[in-house]
Amino acid sequence: MIINSFYVYYYISLCKEVLSRDSIFLLLFILGNIPAQAQIHKMERRDSSMKSRSYNLNPVVVTGSGHHQRLKSTATPVRVLSSQEIQEQGISTFDGALTRMMPQASMAPNSMGTFLRLNGLGNKYILILINGQKLSGDISNNVDLNRINMARVKRIEVLDGAASSLYGSDAIAGVINIITDQPTQNLISVTSDTRISGHGQFTENVSLDIYTNGFGSYTSFSRDQADSYQNNDLEYVKGSETETQQTIAPFFTGYRANILGQKFTYAPNQRLALNAGIDYSYKITDRPETRQDITGGTDYEMRYKGLRWNVGGIYKFTSRNSLQADFTVDRFRYGKEYDVETKDYAVGDYVQSKKQRTMEGELKAILGFNNQSTTIFGADWRKDYLTATSGNIDQSVHTLAAYAQHEQKLFKDFTATIGLRLTHHKTFNNHLTPKTTLMYAPGNFRFRATYSTGFRAPGLDELYYHYFSVNRGKAQISFGNQDLKPEKSHYVALNAEYRTQVIAVSLTGYLNRVNDMVVKQNVSIDEASREMLMAEFPEMTQDQAEKMVSYALYQNSDKGDVKGIQLNVSANLFRGFNLSTNYAYTYARTKSDETWTVLERSIRHAATITANYHHSWNRYGLNVNLNGRLLSKTYYTGTYEDAPGFGLWNLNTTHTFDLVKWALLEPSIGIDNLFNKVDRRIDSPTRKYALFTPGRMLVIGLKVKFK
Repeated sequence: MIINSFYVYYYISLCKEVLSRDSIFLLLFILGNIPAQAQIHKMERRDSSMKSRSYNLNPVVVTGSGHHQRLKSTATPVRVLSSQEIQEQGISTFDGALTRMMPQASMAPNSMGTFLRLNGLGNKYILILINGQKLSGDISNNVDLNRINMARVKRIEVLDGAASSLYGSDAIAGVINIITDQPTQNLISVTSDTRISGHGQFTENVSLDIYTNGFGSYTSFSRDQADSYQNNDLEYVKGSETETQQTIAPFFTGYRANILGQKFTYAPNQRLALNAGIDYSYKITDRPETRQDITGGTDYEMRYKGLRWNVGGIYKFTSRNSLQADFTVDRFRYGKEYDVETKDYAVGDYVQSKKQRTMEGELKAILGFNNQSTTIFGADWRKDYLTATSGNIDQSVHTLAAYAQHEQKLFKDFTATIGLRLTHHKTFNNHLTPKTTLMYAPGNFRFRATYSTGFRAPGLDELYYHYFSVNRGKAQISFGNQDLKPEKSHYVALNAEYRTQVIAVSLTGYLNRVNDMVVKQNVSIDEASREMLMAEFPEMTQDQAEKMVSYALYQNSDKGDVKGIQLNVSANLFRGFNLSTNYAYTYARTKSDETWTVLERSIRHAATITANYHHSWNRYGLNVNLNGRLLSKTYYTGTYEDAPGFGLWNLNTTHTFDLVKWALLEPSIGIDNLFNKVDRRIDSPTRKYALFTPGRMLVIGLKVKFK
């Protein structure tokens, strides 16, 4: 008997009014343990699956060096999050994968998207790639992570530190490369993976894979949604630190997001492989509407649309010599869709705020001139367009880059890598970004030293913004600055590693210094500047101008300084049991004039702990996963108070029934936030948050695969 995931979801939706949480838990447990009536695959298959966990300590990676090699062979340390680990932890979203498995990453969701931070630095310093091609589009420096289709993730590779020699602008804090999965065995496969939880949290991933005679078609649909919720329905009255009032403003903003993807591949022979793909994404928020009797509602929802397509191919002259070409176009736009009638807009009206488009082409040759070396030559062209109605921008900029990297085994156990990239930017002319790494690898030990530079050209918004809006009667103004200088970084890291099939231990210390950081600084207003602002923005009233005390201007601060230590340990303690722990110490600060201040939203101490047990019986496979994330307080600057630290623990169990050769049934059940940690502080203008969970929640899922 096969239970379709959609039926389970809707059945529970209909019954949740009469069933208690414990009843639902029991129902799913019973469903998950229905005996399979078909023949189970032989134990050798399950054993090989269990045994693969030890092999995962040394997976194949591509991000660190730009070409495929085993993790322990790459001279640049890379953190790998495999689809198996993600599935075992019951994770269904991209931000969940990063935060549960990587202590140096943190997320702050809001109605505009997600503010991602890696190694102390924020969104604009982090380069997110999909199969090596940049994911573009942001909303006020927040990333729409719902554009990432988790149905296709094979693994996520994270490279810490500056990596501009291979990847160009924005790669200062690190690179996150999402590698997607396209099976290459003759098959027709249909998969449905559903997960539901409290507060309307629901994800559904459906995929259809066809591969035959070198031709592959990979179709996927992903649905992700959640309801808005509050942890406290009170807020401080404006201007008071003691008087409170009720509000309907959500602590977490609900949304509905869809992704539809299609990819084709064709490999007529062992030398040539071609690919073409397209992804369409749609997201709209779900916030409470404006009411006259209570604060916190809104007149409109934020609506986002993305369309991304690419074509590419690789030709292998030999097993170690290849030529690769890719071309990608990424379009992203967002705006306001009104669901409350106002003076100027009717219900259903859409007002576009920002439209972005990126076109990028890359040509790369990977050459093995001898068995002891790998050389990469590449050229990259990119053009960015930005139209921002609210910021009065309609601009474009292009970059052209050439890069080279040579990896050479100098003598036994000693490897050196040298890389250099020359970038020509339309506005900021030419910039060189070198990189060098050394690796000494006796036996199972690895000792690495890395020096690399980063380069980030100011964004079109930072250069040309001319923004005016009114929030609760208060005017807000931001200006770009065409006199900005590009940001540059110097990154140094030392790494020691011991890796076998049983245990992997890695210790890294690093220093990342960023010069000429671009920040939005408040400029005090006098009478002359007030007159200037009224001339620039005729729509601003005299009363609004009189109430303004400052406006925002993008400027270069002196520098940023991030020091850190990372410790990663993973061990296969005994057959079927794996324990891993990761710790990150990050000391991040910035200097303006002669004053050092802590870097906004930085976290000093963070750790993740995961224990996983997997065992197979005659007709049944069980996987139990316990995950913990522990954080010290999050630092905020200015008048904002720091957010307290916390510890979150999540439990997930997966029950596998390998029914027949053509079917797999995998129900799962777990509990998020086992100890019910919730930040219930009253909202105020000076309060920020780091913990966004609504509390303990039951999570159930069902994966069905026909093959």
